Amino acid sequence: MNEMLNQDKSIYLQISEMIENDILRDILMEDERVPSTNELAKFFRINPATAAKGINLLVDESILYKKRGIGMFVAKGAKDAVKKKRRDRFYENFIRSLLDEAASLGISQNELIEMIRNRNVKE
Repeated sequence: MNEMLNQDKSIYLQISEMIENDILRDILMEDERVPSTNELAKFFRINPATAAKGINLLVDESILYKKRGIGMFVAKGAKDAVKKKRRDRFYENFIRSLLDEAASLGISQNELIEMIRNRNVKE
């Protein structure tokens, strides 16, 4: 978790995304303990309640689980769950609007695919 916080979005969301990123990069593995809310609060110099809110988002999504008296741990299947969550968000935030705009411009599916292929070749 070597990323830094910024002003672009809520701190608790950034905390949860940093943990997700570490899961995706295999820095945090299944059944491995994640930093505590106090450790996160100290490291980022934030309120422990803010760190807890970010952690609790991941608990609510079954990406993390709690071992009473020990801490929070990465759940089995967490990496796949994070990938699915991010793919769904990618579709909603980018692909859906791309398809809507293509339809409004009369761009067929084949033309759109060709545009993407050609763009990849040019770079």
